[in-house]
Amino acid sequence: MVSDYSQYAWLIPLFPLLAFLALTAMGRQLKDFGIYISIAAMLASFIVALLIFLERLDGHVEDYTWDKLSWLQVGDYTLKMGFEVNNLNALMLVIVTLVSLLVNIYSKGYMKGDERIHVFFSYIALFSFSMLGLVISANMLELYIFWELVGACSFLLVGFWYYKPEAKAAAKKAFIVTRIGDVGLFIGILLLFWYMPGHALDFSSIHNAFASGKIDPTIVTWIAILIFIGAIGKSGQFPLHTWLPDAMEGPTPISALIHAATMVAAGVYLVARTFDIFQASPDALLVVAYVGGFTAIFAATIGVAQNDIKRILAYSTVSQLGYMMMALGIGVSFASGMFHLFTHAFFKALLFLGAGSVIHAVHTQDINEMGGLSRKMKITTWTFAIGTLALSGIFPFAGFWSKDLILSEAYAHNQFLFWVGVIAAFFTAFYMSRLFFLVFMGSPSKKYDHEPHESPASMTTPLIVLAVLAVIAGFVNTPFNEWLSHWLTGENHEEAANWTVIILSTLAGLLGIGLGYLMYLKRSIPRDIVSGKVPWLYTLLNRKYFIDEFYNGVVVKPLRGLGYLLELIDVYIIDGLVRFVAFAVVGLGRLGSRLQNGQLQTYGVITLLGMLILALAIAGRRFIHAG
Repeated sequence: MVSDYSQYAWLIPLFPLLAFLALTAMGRQLKDFGIYISIAAMLASFIVALLIFLERLDGHVEDYTWDKLSWLQVGDYTLKMGFEVNNLNALMLVIVTLVSLLVNIYSKGYMKGDERIHVFFSYIALFSFSMLGLVISANMLELYIFWELVGACSFLLVGFWYYKPEAKAAAKKAFIVTRIGDVGLFIGILLLFWYMPGHALDFSSIHNAFASGKIDPTIVTWIAILIFIGAIGKSGQFPLHTWLPDAMEGPTPISALIHAATMVAAGVYLVARTFDIFQASPDALLVVAYVGGFTAIFAATIGVAQNDIKRILAYSTVSQLGYMMMALGIGVSFASGMFHLFTHAFFKALLFLGAGSVIHAVHTQDINEMGGLSRKMKITTWTFAIGTLALSGIFPFAGFWSKDLILSEAYAHNQFLFWVGVIAAFFTAFYMSRLFFLVFMGSPSKKYDHEPHESPASMTTPLIVLAVLAVIAGFVNTPFNEWLSHWLTGENHEEAANWTVIILSTLAGLLGIGLGYLMYLKRSIPRDIVSGKVPWLYTLLNRKYFIDEFYNGVVVKPLRGLGYLLELIDVYIIDGLVRFVAFAVVGLGRLGSRLQNGQLQTYGVITLLGMLILALAIAGRRFIHAG
């Protein structure tokens, strides 16, 4: 069956683009009305995305591709641009537009009073346009263009409060670190172009070429790993994860948007979109799986020793992205990784927006300075509790079902990664319970400067919507009915519930929450047991394994020194040589102007000197020849 709505998918990125243009052209004149333009644009995009998604639910709608725009023609080769709609990106369209819409609504209350609020909403609109364009791109080069535009928008959003040195530094760091990954992706696309039959870059041709084994396996591995390097940068995988926690310097709604459904999800989506390439290379899949598994447990351990509410959630995002990559690398299908991306988008957006609600009320981000907020902020407390349980993988919340699917596949295909995932789940539950108990339970360590109060309806309404989704979203794919997996891949994975995995993952979550309860609410275990007994371990985790310091010493300072050396060469050697030539020419000109003074005596003396020099030269020549 041919889709009726998919042909209008180009409208989905168009609406936020028009909002960006309107806000950029007339932002100050529009005042508060500009906010509603941005919200209305995202609502329109969400409605179109939802119609496409609902139409494709029965599984009998064909994939739709429109690529009639000839963008570049060289000889017989024509590069076409357009858009493509299939089940995978139909799901992504709903996720991105829904979360973006809720973030827009939330930002109306959170950013109220900011002098540049119209600029903020214009940036969000451009960012949404870029991400949606990336999702529906019909070929790899078009995807790469939007990929870079997403990176540029993240620079603008993270550094929105540019007058803060930390925000400027974080924006530059995000832009530069992700560029490292982007270079890998760009080289991968060049290799793909070179080795693809007919130099085709559209996803249908890629599927056919790699499924049929037409490309050398060694080249396939290189292409896959280079594409994955791009995903490492955008999705904050080790070792390019360092930009992501620093991106917390941007406004909290941006943290929710970047960390839940857009920029960091782009890397996972890229691997899923090009999964045919990865399936053709077991070695590349192994790299993806182990990098993802290491990132999951690495970031989870860092999260237990952080005190900034947003940075805890940031390292949680890094860890969960590691889970998604591990799922993709296990190689059964891309369904488990995308399922976790789907559920994670809702409960992570909920947690970040909940954190924003807390910061809005208490004007601090240090969880050690918080406490007792459950009595003042009931909606924020209950919704944040739901997000915490979902992230911790507690039954029956959404995170339980998606983590269970990943761990079940790991248990069946890679026992080592299974135990890595279980341990990471324990740490996740522990640091989230620590955060929740310190912020919402007990009493504050010091009196608040302002009496905390619940956030306005524009901020709490998105929390309620996301809390509902964090409860029910997981039921689209359970061990008893793997509907989403079948719908995404077209394959039946009829596997019975693995009760060993269910019990172990649930125990890991409950043990983490239980330990957090004993340490931070009941306090039967000293809170400083690690920092007091093993201070070096606490320092190691609190300082994030000194990765930033290592990069600063090994990469940043040597490159900066090289830059200074090149600057000295440029200023004193290259520019010095140019200045010397200019000085010499000017001096010669001045000498000539002095000689041309109009005095006959001077001209006569010069003539005699010239004749004398000429005579001496002739005499010397004759003397040489005579000798």
